Parts: sequence; C-alpha cells; structure tokens
Amino acid sequence: MKSNYRALSELIEKVDERNDDGAITELIGVSIDKCFIKSVANTNGTDLSKYKIIRKNEFAVSLMQVSRDSKIPVARLEDYEVAIMSPAYPIFRVKDTRKILPEYLDMWFKRPEFDREAAFIAVGGVRGSMPWEEFVKMKLPVPTIEKQLEIVNSYKAITERIALKQKINDNLEAQAEAIYNEMIANNSTNGTMSTLGEISTIKTGKLNSEAAVINGIYPFFTCSQETYRTNTFSFDQEAVLLAGNNASAIYPLKIYCGKFDVYQRTYVISSNNRFVSNKQLYFVLKQQLNEFKGISSGTTTKFLTMKILTPIPVVIAPEDIATSFINITNKIFETIFQNQREIEHLRELQMIVLGELSRD
Repeated sequence: MKSNYRALSELIEKVDERNDDGAITELIGVSIDKCFIKSVANTNGTDLSKYKIIRKNEFAVSLMQVSRDSKIPVARLEDYEVAIMSPAYPIFRVKDTRKILPEYLDMWFKRPEFDREAAFIAVGGVRGSMPWEEFVKMKLPVPTIEKQLEIVNSYKAITERIALKQKINDNLEAQAEAIYNEMIANNSTNGTMSTLGEISTIKTGKLNSEAAVINGIYPFFTCSQETYRTNTFSFDQEAVLLAGNNASAIYPLKIYCGKFDVYQRTYVISSNNRFVSNKQLYFVLKQQLNEFKGISSGTTTKFLTMKILTPIPVVIAPEDIATSFINITNKIFETIFQNQREIEHLRELQMIVLGELSRD
C-alpha cells in the first residue's frame, strides 16, 4: 500500500442532525448516478422532524444492494445550502479540510474503480449491502492540498465546459422546436397527415443484462467502442433514439448522428420520407412523450411497443415549407452534433483526470 493512502475513517465523520422543528422541507435523495434528486413523495401530513439534515459540502450515501448494482450512490451536496433526507441515508462530512478537500473526495467516489472495489467488498453482506464499518475501511490516496487543488481545478474546468456546451445545445434545441411549431405543428392543415409507422423505419434492440449504465450515462445515448456479445445492434447514421422501457414511464429521447450501439430496448427511428426529417420526428416524439405515460404495456416496468408508436400522427408539410424547415434545422443541429461530440470528448478527459487520483 502506498504511503499516502488513508482509510476513510481517518478523513470523514458521520453526521446525524435531525430536522427537529420540521422547518426544512426540501426533501432529496441520491440517485444511482451519484447526484441528488428532488423527492417526488407527497410529504403532506408527514412528520419531517425525523428526517436527517444535510448541509452544503456534506455527503450522503446509500449502502444498500451495492453488489447487485455494482455501484454506490454517493454524492456531495452542492446545489442547496441545506436540505433533508430519509433517515436511511448515512450522512458524513470531511473532518479536516486542511487534509482533504470535499471536492477531491467527491472525485474519488466518482471513479469506476471505487465502485468495483465496493461491489467486491459488499458481496458478503446481507443482500449485497455494505456495512458502514466496511465502507470507512476503504482507502484512497491523499496527496498534498496543493496537488488536490490542482486536480480539482482541472476537473472543474472540464465540468464547467460540459455544462456550457450543454446549455448552448439546450438553447439551440429550443430554437429549433419553436421553428417546428411555427412552420409545421401549428399549421398542420397546410399539409397531409401520416403516421410514424408509415413514414419512418423503426428498429429496436432487446434488453441486454450485460450492458449496465456506464459512468451514469445510458449507453444508448453515447458512442462506444465496446461491443457486447448479445442483443447488440450497431448503427452509423442520424437517428432518433427512444428508450422503450422505464419503470417510472419517463422515456429518455435523443437525436444522434454518428456511430452508436444499441444495448437495451431502444427504438432507433429514422425517416424514409424526403419531406419529413429526423429532426421533425424528434420534436413529434418529444411533444408526444407526456401522452405515453400510463398507456404503455407491461407491469412493473412499462414498455413502449410498436403498437403504441406506429399510430403517432405526423404532418407531412408542403414541399416548400418542408424544404425550408429542413435547411434551417439542419444548420442548427449541425452545431448541436458538433457540441455533442465535444461533450463526449470532455467526458473522456474527465475520466482521465479521475484516473490520475490513484497515481503518485
């Protein structure tokens, strides 16, 4: 073991501060993607005094079913000054920020190697869970504060660049959707009506249990050089990607251009009509997503089926309007696709920076 490695027990301390007066009402949880999410639970009539308080730069972790998920949901609070969480979450903080920065520790938790080690340790636990006592035995390298700050700043610069590019893409997409509404959706009487099944080609991959979420990103929304052995379909095209199953009936949707692999029950949808672009299909599906809720088939996990997708109405605009829309939105999405590629490259750089944490 390298000399600068320290056990978590030397660096962190557990926090158990309760919301005794019930004054804090912002209820959050930790997702499998290692980030905080707002709770959708109805807290009306709930006794909030028993909930734990978490403050900025403190951590929360879920140690349940670690070996099953091969991942520990753990995150550092950044977006709130204070919030409350279920008493089931262990909450902890750095003992001494002169020895280790909370941001540096947060980066260590994001490493895939950390999750693999944790999953290995948790195999012997009840239902694959990890006891707190085992969690705090895990070790990590602790370089000088100066070195930590250097690594943290490098990672932060990349993260901020990703956020900027994503914000630009969000604005560009909103602009393109407004153009779609103005030129096509709100003027449907000027065109003819068809259906998604009639004017597009729809392909789908099947569920592949070997294809877990990679670094918090669904594989079918990313490019990957990896190929899995079963139920994998590879594409090199522009297409609309729609996740066909989700327990909460929230179906991720994306338009993508380039090489990608479909690992799960994902619909790859591409237009076969020259007057209907993939961009138009993307906005058709995006605006239809709310309608999908509750009508999908399945029990615990809700599935979108071809029977649900193929009848979705699609407007075929007159040639002059369709051509104008395609030309305008092609230029917008060309920039979006360029930004997507840069975001993917930046995420690769993030992983390189995280890899540096285990080196002297």
